Amino acid sequence: MTIIDLSGLLKEAITAGANKALAESGQLPDTLTKAQAYRLYGRVNVDRWCMENLIHPVVKAGSGKKKFIDRLKLEAVARASNRTTYLQVAER
Repeated sequence: MTIIDLSGLLKEAITAGANKALAESGQLPDTLTKAQAYRLYGRVNVDRWCMENLIHPVVKAGSGKKKFIDRLKLEAVARASNRTTYLQVAER
């Protein structure tokens, strides 16, 4: 294991620990609106993940037309996303 590998693992552990602490304290929501997801990850990426059925926006009761996405699922898809899932313009 190299220093670069170790630093990557430490960064992931720190991020996961901070997210867990924030979620348990109620400071980090379980879901994000679709607009919040667009701001964090970009409209093109979020729409592509929806089109590929990797994430599924849902409408919560009493929220009107707002669509919500599970934050943990969205983060997992964003971490795993790579250029191999992109379609060429001719293939769309």
